[in-house]
Amino acid sequence: MLPTRTDRLANEFRQEIATIIHQELKDPGIGFVTMTRVEFSKDVSHAKVFFSCLGEAGEEARSQEALNRSGGFIRSLLTKRFRLKMIPELHFHYDASIADSIEMTGFLDRLKPSPRRSSDA
Repeated sequence: MLPTRTDRLANEFRQEIATIIHQELKDPGIGFVTMTRVEFSKDVSHAKVFFSCLGEAGEEARSQEALNRSGGFIRSLLTKRFRLKMIPELHFHYDASIADSIEMTGFLDRLKPSPRRSSDA
């Protein structure tokens, strides 16, 4: 199935927002974040930007606050980089799916039976 224009635009936004955050944003509150996906509203006036975050407990809350503070700046840079009539308003959301999958993998690893040791005697 071919990606739609909105899907392609969402991917471009995800890549560009990640570049802005890692290269141009100087907010110390933003931890090691990774942009996972972008979802647009039907009229493309709003964008949910999902991110994952590595680090200590509470790091995602600090990063989300910093991203929300920086949303206007990021949007202004997107305005310069995309030739669109309107750049959507950005809403940042923590994406727990990666942390959940790591936890599930650890759980499954603990369920595996340990290999039996054969005696060489």
